[in-house]
Amino acid sequence: MKPILKLYRGYANEQELIVMGHVFKPTTTEEYNFQKKKFKNARSIIRLFRIKTQSNADVYLNHCNTKIHTKTLKDGYFKFCVPLDQNNAYGWIDYEVSIIYNNEVISTTESYIRPHKGNLGIISDIDDTFLISHTKSPLKKLYILLFKNIDKRKVYTDVVTHYQALSTAKRENKDEFNVFFYVSSSEWNLYYFIKKFTQIHNLPKAVLLLKDIKTSLKDFLWTGRGDHNHKFEKVKHLLEFYPNLQYILLGDDSQQDAFLYEAICKIFPVTVKAVYIRQTGSVKKEKVITVLKNLETLDVSVCYFKDSSEAIAHSKAIGIIE
Repeated sequence: MKPILKLYRGYANEQELIVMGHVFKPTTTEEYNFQKKKFKNARSIIRLFRIKTQSNADVYLNHCNTKIHTKTLKDGYFKFCVPLDQNNAYGWIDYEVSIIYNNEVISTTESYIRPHKGNLGIISDIDDTFLISHTKSPLKKLYILLFKNIDKRKVYTDVVTHYQALSTAKRENKDEFNVFFYVSSSEWNLYYFIKKFTQIHNLPKAVLLLKDIKTSLKDFLWTGRGDHNHKFEKVKHLLEFYPNLQYILLGDDSQQDAFLYEAICKIFPVTVKAVYIRQTGSVKKEKVITVLKNLETLDVSVCYFKDSSEAIAHSKAIGIIE
């Protein structure tokens, strides 16, 4: 058996590259099978939350003909934040990370995004923003996660059309795409599930920023719940990391997205162009309406919508998409 090296999509600006991943202890447990159904799918999902991480493991980033060394944190997570050559290319760029086990090199390749100048930055929540998850009902959400495999999970009608239009908005060169980030309270355990889901439904390729990994069945029962401050910190970090982008923020009213985005708009009063909040219940929430009215006084365009067709019409009306 060998340790398992998992990489995630990274991101870069003009000066710095950030890439990350996890190292897991050797295991005989098979990879999550996206095609398994019902109880077999449930067993695969539970295994994702029982995997054991490797702390203090040596990890090497191969970058610009240099091997950069770091070690994993207590939870097996590693993150490289390294200076970036000004002459590097733009768009999606491959990178390679390796570990050494019993004198054998184990390497994995992923990609990072370096946005083209003039990009929009689109930051979207996942659960009940584009992936139907029933977050308001924790037991139903857990049931669907366990017993509905990835082929049975659904997106909202027209959400893909909206996101694809945003990905090319304001781009004269249609081969260049606006940078997307999916920020969620889901844990890193579900990274490959979410990545595969977005690929199946042709959602824009994005950097995923998730919550700290969980390694026990008890933690699994609380997946996607608890404190959402990490979402605020990650969104805030992105706006600080890319200060010259204009941002579109998308979320829903099942949790705290509207309130998190209000705080972000107050801190970054010139960079957020629009905020979209999906209505997940039968009626709109008064507190969310109040927040969005307040955002309009900051010259942020807002849309509180039930169907993505409304969001598309709004994006056209304010000139984001054609």
